[in-house]
Order: sequence, then structure tokens, then C-alpha cells
Amino acid sequence: MTLKATTSLPDARAFLGDAPVMAKRRISETGSASDTRQLRVAIVHYWLVSMRGGEKVVEELCRMFPQADIFTLVCNRDRISDFLKTRNIRTSFLQKIPGAQRHYTKMLPLMPFALEQFDLQDYDLVLSSESGPAKGIITRADALHVCYCHSPMRYIWDQFHVYRHGLPWVGRAMMSITAPMLRAWDVTTSSRVDVFVANSDYVASRIRRFYDRESIVIHPPVATDDFAVGKGKGEFYLYAGQLTTYKRPDIAVRACTEAGRKLVVIGEGDQLAYLKSIAGPTVQFLGHQPFNVLRDHLSRCRALLFPGTEDFGILPVEAMASGRPVLAFDAGGARETVSSPQVGFRFAQQTTEALLETMAAFEEVEDDIDPHAIRAHSLKFSSAVFRDRLSSLIEQQLTNHGDRSAEVFGRRPG
Repeated sequence: MTLKATTSLPDARAFLGDAPVMAKRRISETGSASDTRQLRVAIVHYWLVSMRGGEKVVEELCRMFPQADIFTLVCNRDRISDFLKTRNIRTSFLQKIPGAQRHYTKMLPLMPFALEQFDLQDYDLVLSSESGPAKGIITRADALHVCYCHSPMRYIWDQFHVYRHGLPWVGRAMMSITAPMLRAWDVTTSSRVDVFVANSDYVASRIRRFYDRESIVIHPPVATDDFAVGKGKGEFYLYAGQLTTYKRPDIAVRACTEAGRKLVVIGEGDQLAYLKSIAGPTVQFLGHQPFNVLRDHLSRCRALLFPGTEDFGILPVEAMASGRPVLAFDAGGARETVSSPQVGFRFAQQTTEALLETMAAFEEVEDDIDPHAIRAHSLKFSSAVFRDRLSSLIEQQLTNHGDRSAEVFGRRPG
């Protein structure tokens, strides 16, 4: 509704007072999962250019709130799921810049401005999915903003120097200039969030460190039903994922080369040529593979090697859903998923030597490990558990938020 020029000032004030009260009524009347369908819901995701862990979370949010609209800075429809293609997706002005779908990361300084152009005044509930900039959207004053944080932006915080060193000199100069401003914006916009939800205890600690905010930990959804326990003893070790420096695939390649163990590497990235140069004859590179090939290799591997530090790490849970153990570096989300010797081993130092020692310890007890017990452990991180926990949290927050809104609007002068 738009106010006409002939509307008197008292009438205009009455309208502006009623609009949030109507939204408040929708929130206060929400008391069950079915009632949340009455709400206007916006899902804000940094960019939709692939189908990784963050995008799987967006899919689950859409299943929880089928009426939701998606807002994202850039979208490549050729690389998202058929399910997401059916949603109402709204992009920013960055989408219109030539090459944006491939070079979106180079537009980081423009992203805060693009994000704040999204008009979310019609929405009662805003769910931001944060890893790149997403939480900085501007909501209506009485709307509930829940941020599911996969990670505070790594490239401006704890991974700043790693990303910066990988750029040409022009990029390094630009990043040095813009990063302080982006950090200030990132911290400031954390106050726009009503409730932070972290995908792991590790991320919760980083939210506390960078934003000085507490959060509730709800692990991300893993489609455990898509995997099944493999038959027999595994045939090879497996590394899967992006071949980038911070994920340390070189540790897996060197360890299996030195030990003469078979290793299959699935993935692509800027480290591929280097990894091939240090690999021995027991290491096989398959490049990027579709999901069915990855699933098959997860069910047939001896163990998944996971030498990097991840905020959560969905792949280890997928391996465990296939009944296969995980040998992971003792950091990040692996401390929460690879939580006992019954499901895998963690090595304390991020070195080839430490992984070799862990492989030796694993092989001594390999025949005694129960694949079905490993799969049972993975079910703690299933999509159903994620939906149940997040739904309960949002319903509770909607009730609390509605009560607070009622108090605020009840104190308004007539």
C-alpha cells in the first residue's frame, strides 16, 4: 500500500502505526510449525553459484518455509539444484555485471552496498545464511532476524593473509585497502542479528571472538539417507574436496606416496598440478566427479583422509554415513564429528608425519571397526535432526520476539 499525497498527517501516522502491529500479530499468533506458514519469510544467502554445504542448508530452510523468497547477491542457475531452481530467487545489481557469475569474489568491496539494497520491509522472519556477506541486510524494526552462520568471513578475518598471498600484487593492494572497512562493516552489522546460530562449537567461538556475540550451535544438515554402508574391507584411502592450499591435500598425497598406500583424489583446484608433481604411482587423480561417483568411492574406501581445518565439514559425516572411518586433523568441526576411536582418529599436528603415524595406528585396528556403529553415529547430524532443532528454536524465538514487540508497541504514545 502507498500513501497518497492527499493523506493527512494524522492518517499517515495511524497507518504507519498499524503496519508493524499487523506483522506483530502474525508473529504472536505463530505457535506451531504449521502456523509459521502464515509468516512472510526471506532467506538471504551470500551467492548461489554451486551446491556445497551452505546451499544444502538453504535447501532445508526452503523445505521448512516453502513460502520463503530467496535473496542472493549472484546466482548461476546452471550450477544449483533443480529444487532451488523452482524457488523465487532475487539477485542484486551485481548479477548484471559481465562475468559476475565467475568472478563474484573480486566484487567483495561492492557486496555490502549491494546487500543493503534488498528491500525486506514486507518480511516478518529473515533467515540469513552467512559465510560471505549475508547478515548485513536491513530488516523491518519488528522483524525477527536469525543468522545461521557457517563461518564469519574467512577472507577478512583469520584467513586474511592466506587469501591475500594467493592474489597478484594489484589484488593484494586492493585487499589491504578494503579489508579494514569490510571488517568494520562486518562487526557493525552483527548488531542487526537477533539470534546467531553457529554450525559448530568452533564457529561459535569465532563468532564470540569477532562479533562479541553468543550463539546457539545447531550442526548443519547431512543427507545421511543418501548413503549406505559399503560391503567388505575398503580398497583405498580417499581424499575428496577442493584442491586448495588451506585444505592441505598435499599432506594426504605425501603420506600415501611415502607409505605406498593407494589414494584416490576427487576434486579440482589450483593445487592440482602441484599435487600431481609430488604424487607417487599409488595416487590416482579423478578430478571433479558427480555425486554418484563420490558416493560410490565413499562406500568403498578404507578411510577418508581429512587433513584440513573446516568450520564443520560435511564430507566426514557423509563418509561415516557410508560406514567408513575418518582420519582427520584435530581442529575445527572434526573435533565434534570424529569424536571417538569407534568412528575415526584425529592427528594433533598438520604434518605428513602425523598422518602417517595415525594411518599406522588405524591399520592395526582396522578389522575391528564396526561400519554400522559408524553409520549410527552419523545419524546425529541428519537433515531431520537439523530441521527439528532449528524449527524449535525459531518457534521459541518467534514467541519471545512477539512478546517483546507487544511490549514495545504497547508503550507507544497514542
